[in-house]
Amino acid sequence: MQDIIDQLAAEAFASGATDLFLCEGEIPRVRINGDIQALGNHTLERESLANFWQTCNTDPINDLEKDTSYVIPGGHRLRVNLYKSLGNLCSVLRPINDEVPCMKSLGLPTDLIQNWMRQNSGIIIVSGPTGSGKSTTIASALQWVNESLARHIVTIEDPIEYLFSNQLSYFSQRELNSDTTSFASALRASLRQSPDIILLGEIRDIDTAKTALQAAETGHLVVTTLHSSGVTDTLDRIIHLFGENSRAALLKLLSQHLVGIISQQLVPCKQGGQMIALEHLQNEAATRTWIRDNDLTKISDHINREDNSANCSFVRYLVAAVEQGYLDQDIGRQTAPNAQDFDRLLRGIK
Repeated sequence: MQDIIDQLAAEAFASGATDLFLCEGEIPRVRINGDIQALGNHTLERESLANFWQTCNTDPINDLEKDTSYVIPGGHRLRVNLYKSLGNLCSVLRPINDEVPCMKSLGLPTDLIQNWMRQNSGIIIVSGPTGSGKSTTIASALQWVNESLARHIVTIEDPIEYLFSNQLSYFSQRELNSDTTSFASALRASLRQSPDIILLGEIRDIDTAKTALQAAETGHLVVTTLHSSGVTDTLDRIIHLFGENSRAALLKLLSQHLVGIISQQLVPCKQGGQMIALEHLQNEAATRTWIRDNDLTKISDHINREDNSANCSFVRYLVAAVEQGYLDQDIGRQTAPNAQDFDRLLRGIK
């Protein structure tokens, strides 16, 4: 029975799919270039999914959901989410690249991120929706560190995605449930493991946010992710994790120790496939005051200006992609947070 899932995964990802969707009683589906389509015309039986759940050390009767990893024949690793829908067993599988892509090939601002990763302390946040490539962006940055700097890098992930081979740097990779009980406890323990860089897979709650800031304050570089739609939304999400009584102290810490935020999403490319669209903020000078004062409007205006390459808004990035022929104008307009701003900038009106 397990061979069915393995065969479906091998077929799906050989065809370029980024996700494989499985549900008992349903035809398997895949996501290719952002669109969902059927894979074959045979439905999956519950027995096949139940066996897969058990292989992933999950009880198909009593457990409701779980994040884990799985290796199909040939050694290809997958990120797996197991869940139930109307009582039916379901799963979403996503391939994990065996090789970490370089930042340039991903279209990332290489000089900016390298400068951030050279910092001895602080916090770097990579944000975006699920499936926008946050983990790949971070992996490419860590691989550059691995090749260029001698650092101890502790990763805390759920599950581990990219596996790193030690080069100049030394990695301690820890997976939730297998190596540690929680993000917060692993993060606290990591401070006693002589880390230079800590990858915290995701800020999920107030405890992880507090500990991440404390780690940055005590001389560590923390790299983490957040599910949010842009720079100011990322700041707003973090701020509202804290109650009003502790918010002022948080804003002061964040203003002092934030290195930068890069927010990303994937959009259809004019030549086919997908491209990354970015928004980023480097925290320095005036932005520290605006963060401390929770003045997100000034930060938004700041990243919309063109006088500093370290800062860029989504709308500026999309307009540039259209002008350079990478992105269709209609797609750019639909993707832009504000269509009127997109139209104005495209016409050259600042």
